[in-house]
Amino acid sequence: MLIVRVHPEILHGEAIPDTPHHDKKVWHDRYRSIVDLEKHLYVNGTPHHQVLLHLSKEAQRKRFLARIDEPDKNWKFSLADIEERKFWNHYMKAYEECLSATSTRHAPWYVVPADDKENARLIVSQIVLDTFEGLKMTYPKTNAKRRKELLSIRKRLAK
Repeated sequence: MLIVRVHPEILHGEAIPDTPHHDKKVWHDRYRSIVDLEKHLYVNGTPHHQVLLHLSKEAQRKRFLARIDEPDKNWKFSLADIEERKFWNHYMKAYEECLSATSTRHAPWYVVPADDKENARLIVSQIVLDTFEGLKMTYPKTNAKRRKELLSIRKRLAK
């Protein structure tokens, strides 16, 4: 979603029919599709939360240097990362538009500062825990008929 916002030439290669307000309509429709899917999930009992781990440009620079300097991290790095970094401001605008268009009461976005990995992980863990607690999950209750059945099975197993 974001890469085609920053690089519209990719979108133009998707053979989407032109309309008078082509770009605005495409994004409106795509954002609407996301919101509709998330609403469908919610209505059918599947909670949905979205997390953006927001890394500052400086922290990204430091992580790139570590990926170059530490042999175990070399695989994580590509020259394409540096090329995309030139579009930082465009990506920030694309994120802002996407989050504004798709964050809803039933499927909120959480923007988590990620320069400090440990704190970012703690924040995300808390979001997950809060979500689980909000589900108010319990084990099914056993009724009298089921209890009788279980006692019968227990007798058979006790022999």
